[in-house]
Amino acid sequence: MSTTHTNTRTKILQATLDLLFSEPPAKTRMSDVATQAGVSRQAVYLHFKNRADLLIAATHFLDEKLDTDARLAASRTAQSGRDRLQAFVTAWGNYIPEIHRIAKVLISMSETDEAAASAWENRMQDMREGCAAAIDALNADGTLSPDFNTEDATDVLWTMLSVHNWEHSTGACGWSQKKYLTMLALTTQKLFYADPVKAP
Repeated sequence: MSTTHTNTRTKILQATLDLLFSEPPAKTRMSDVATQAGVSRQAVYLHFKNRADLLIAATHFLDEKLDTDARLAASRTAQSGRDRLQAFVTAWGNYIPEIHRIAKVLISMSETDEAAASAWENRMQDMREGCAAAIDALNADGTLSPDFNTEDATDVLWTMLSVHNWEHSTGACGWSQKKYLTMLALTTQKLFYADPVKAP
């Protein structure tokens, strides 16, 4: 792939993020993105087959900018299921505030915008895979609570880590980010460990 091709793609993705992060969020039609990026509409279609493809790529581009691989390194290299679960919970819990703006926009758009709905669903399925990996690690260690099978435990964890729950905890409940993470750690231990750690 040529440098020019790569640079154009990056410009388009950055333009898409700029529109989504604008106040209020701007339209993200292919033509709007092209104008924001300073390229032709045809150039946008050269890189992305449709708007859903563009929005999905934009969420992954944001992940690259925020270096999610580094954030998830502790979880992916953990030596035990418990360590993997807690590292993942911490990484995602700290990531939500940084993507909250784009999450709110995509969730809001999803009600009437199939491309936005597809982009957000894709992002949440990626996150669910992280939940599944953490639960599978617990199960492989023999430390997953017998109250759960891996599928149900994954779904419960996925639900717990939703953006909506973070909003409610830090908004309606008035929790600080630190308290949110502390409560997540305690709750996941109590729920998913075969022999839960007692609260200090």
